[in-house]
Amino acid sequence: MQHIHLENDKLMTLTGGQALARQLSRAGITHVFGVPGVQLDWAVDGLASLDGAIQYVVPRHEQAAAYMADGYARSTGRVGACMVVPGPGVLNAAAGLATAYACCSRVLLVAGQIQSSLIGRNLGMLHEVRDQSRIISSFTKWQALAWRAEDIPQAVRDALDQLHLNTPRPVAVEIPPDVLKAEAQCEIRAWSVPQDQAPESRDITAAASLLAGARFPVIVAGGGVLAAGAFAELQRVAEKLQAPVVMTEEANGAIPSRHPLALTALGGRAVLPHADAVLGVGTRFVDSLGVPLADARKTRIVLINTEESDFGNPRDAEVKLRCDARAGLAALGDELASIPARAPRKSEVGRVRAWCERQMAGIQPQLSWVRALRTAIPENGILVNELTQVGYVANMTYPVDTPRTFITPGYQGTLGYGWPAALGVAVGNPDRPVVSIAGDGGFGWGIQELATAKRYGLHAIAVVFNDSAFGNVKRMQRNLFGRTLGTDLVNPDFVKLAGAFGIDAVRAGTPEALAGALREAIAGKRLALIEVPVGEMPSAWHLLRAHYKSKEPPPPNPLGEPPVGS
Repeated sequence: MQHIHLENDKLMTLTGGQALARQLSRAGITHVFGVPGVQLDWAVDGLASLDGAIQYVVPRHEQAAAYMADGYARSTGRVGACMVVPGPGVLNAAAGLATAYACCSRVLLVAGQIQSSLIGRNLGMLHEVRDQSRIISSFTKWQALAWRAEDIPQAVRDALDQLHLNTPRPVAVEIPPDVLKAEAQCEIRAWSVPQDQAPESRDITAAASLLAGARFPVIVAGGGVLAAGAFAELQRVAEKLQAPVVMTEEANGAIPSRHPLALTALGGRAVLPHADAVLGVGTRFVDSLGVPLADARKTRIVLINTEESDFGNPRDAEVKLRCDARAGLAALGDELASIPARAPRKSEVGRVRAWCERQMAGIQPQLSWVRALRTAIPENGILVNELTQVGYVANMTYPVDTPRTFITPGYQGTLGYGWPAALGVAVGNPDRPVVSIAGDGGFGWGIQELATAKRYGLHAIAVVFNDSAFGNVKRMQRNLFGRTLGTDLVNPDFVKLAGAFGIDAVRAGTPEALAGALREAIAGKRLALIEVPVGEMPSAWHLLRAHYKSKEPPPPNPLGEPPVGS
């Protein structure tokens, strides 16, 4: 088969697989994560024909392919592409795509299909599942099925457009094997990112007037700020208004944690009841029970988001800016430029930050492990967080001063995503330290990806907190029912297991030992595993979720006056 030359352009005779690979490359995609299979043979050969222009990264499970694409996308700001066979491949990848959907991640799924003439006939073909397109639609925002080879390049370009229009969430292109094999005249064109959705000028004027007239405005920043790369724009608006910025767990790093206006969601409990105006940007603006973060009956609310549904019930905003977070904040910053400078809120916000630190100080030993991580990981290092006791506390206590250096599974709460996602991060950031933290339960779901890390020489470090249990579930069962079931685990010797893969591994029994092992592995740019034996840890849920009952004192009053509307 003739190889494709990347300098060629426009209309040419190609197989569908070649057309797919060439259009991906012309659109700037340099990595595809996936597992080969019979329905993808011509697609994989299309990648091979590019002579290395696209690196094909093959994990040991399709779930990992989707997680890797997600980690790659969120840490780099580029498109993460994954490719899987139909049926079981698509279903295996679903958990990773659902996570990417929850976290507004730009992931492109290329999904195989069965023979085009047999789709929908339910004849029991290899890897056939009933109504695969409908299944895919539940964890993507847009999808297309290419029925002809010549349709593939346009389907790819349309998919990439959709990835960048409105809220960034996964998209999919399905391609049957006969379409990948067929030859056709295909038009390969350059692709560029579509322009951000701009706000209406009258809405910007109304929002600016409302916020400028507020005595104590507060900003709630969500993951959409990270997805849009609106870091400078957010900080400019916050500083002009001297508005505390409450970052949701998905938005850590939207402004530096050390910034005098930066607060976690815990700090939001102190400032939001006293705000007379709240600006929510890139956030669904509801808590984990679906309750709005501010009461429109007591507080004037401005929301910036890209989807009309994000303004609907149960939210009730006075001003709604349907636009990209960066475009909205940029226009708002321009509109606010002429208002007089405000007195700094450093003392009020500082009081809240000190209260947050006091509350979290009692959550031990988790806080000590988090501090060990932060001490050892350099500022440009990337921490991939997971559903582990240390990870829960890290959401509130791990300082993030550089955007896209703290990656979480968001509201999906996907156990087992951390290590595979970290490998995607490492592929996209080969010169930066990447650290994954997981419990022994979560790590066990992706343990086979030690082979992937070794195969590709990735500079990633797995930290496994081992209590031989699904620890959080075990504690909840015991507290609720006085007994447990299905929570105890039998684990391998993680250090020996890593050694069997040819990976450096040590055991660290103290926070100091963990920090030292991390520093050594980071300095040596080594692939490594660090096992941390731990026991049962106290619950932090009363601090992580507002609806959990707490015996702690109420949050401080930043203004020294009753809450708004009381």
